[in-house]
Parts: sequence; C-alpha cells; structure tokens
Amino acid sequence: MEAIILAGGAGTRLLSVVADVPKCMAPVAGKPFLHYLLTTLETAGFQHIILALGYKHEIVEAWLNDYETSLKITSLVEDTPLGTGGAVKSALSRATQTSVFVFNGDSYLGLDYQAIMQFHTEKKASATLALKQMHRFDRYGKVEIDDNARIVCFGEKQYCETGFINGGVYVMNRNGLEKFPDQFSLEKDFFEPEVSAGKLVGFPTNGYFIDIGIPEDYRRAQHDFACGIPQLG
Repeated sequence: MEAIILAGGAGTRLLSVVADVPKCMAPVAGKPFLHYLLTTLETAGFQHIILALGYKHEIVEAWLNDYETSLKITSLVEDTPLGTGGAVKSALSRATQTSVFVFNGDSYLGLDYQAIMQFHTEKKASATLALKQMHRFDRYGKVEIDDNARIVCFGEKQYCETGFINGGVYVMNRNGLEKFPDQFSLEKDFFEPEVSAGKLVGFPTNGYFIDIGIPEDYRRAQHDFACGIPQLG
C-alpha cells in the first residue's frame, strides 16, 4: 500500500504550547506526532510514504535522517503554498499504485486499511473518506451519507448530538486530480463538487480519533499516547 501524508502545516494554534515546528513534529509523549503515523503505517504493511512538506520542512527532513524504518519515504517540498489539493496532486504524481491513501499529518484515526480500500474499489468512487462517529461535538462539520454510503452533505460547524465527521483519512485514485490546477483546495474544489456528482463515499469507523490542532486536544494526546498508540475508539 501507498500513502501521502500532508505534513506542511504550521500549527499556529499550538504556538502557546509547542515550539515553532510543523504540526506533524509536535512532541507527543516524547516523540514527534509523525512517529506514530509512520509506525502505524509500517505495521499495517504500507511500503511507500510520500510526505508533502512545506513549513520548516528542514526540521522534518533532519528527523527522518535518523529515523529507522523499512518504509520507502519520499519527501516533496512545496516552494509556494499549493493548498491541500495542490499538495495532494503533486504527491499523487509520485505514486505508483492505482489507489492511494491520504492522511492529515496532525490527526490520527484507527482504521482497517484493507477494508476501506476494498470498499473504495467496490463503490467505484472518485474518493472515499473515512468517517468517525462522534457525540456531542461542535468543532467539526457533520458529514451525512445515504443508504448507499454516498456522501450527500458536508455540514457547517455547529453543535451536534451525534453524527459522522471527516476523519482525515482518504482513499483517492492516482489520476483523479490530473485536470485540476497546481494550486487549489481539496475540500472546496474537489470534495464538494464530487458530492453533487454522487461520486464521493464515506466509510464509517469507530476507531480511535484525535486531531492535535488545538491546545486542548494536543494535551489530551499526551495522555492517550503515553503507553503507545491507542487501540480503542
């Protein structure tokens, strides 16, 4: 399996608790958050990881020089901001497999990778989003799906008693973004139009989820990862 990790974020909302480093390098229980993502993917049988880097990429690259792994890791550095879509498009050009995973470098979601890949293939989707079921939340927009798992709506951020959110893990087709410009938003310019076309599907999961992008959840991660990678949702 092959994956892209979007690891170029600056982590501006974490500046009060983390030194000035890319979000993926924020220390969690003594190790960069990226360590847990790479460890999980290596254990799951991934062979090739493409890191889409930007802000202070030198910090990530220096850490990788001493990181021991069986993974083949390709680093791509954007000289100018490409947006999430442009970063994924650039990384997909270095992929070799028909379907490729895409991960946000500042979130973690426990997931059956083989199952979502099979699901993506069976649905013949343009992209498949892993959806995490949440309760009593207002930080994320609610994602609605129909009985055939087609995504029908991305809701605005507001309080919800229960529902699915975007879990920050996608399966995408290697050639799916070829017609897009070099700079664009994956969410606004690709996902939302694909909803209207009925080509975007959601894969529900109850796996453990955390997004370290705000201080409150970053502090929670210190506890959750203290004994290793969490296994429960």
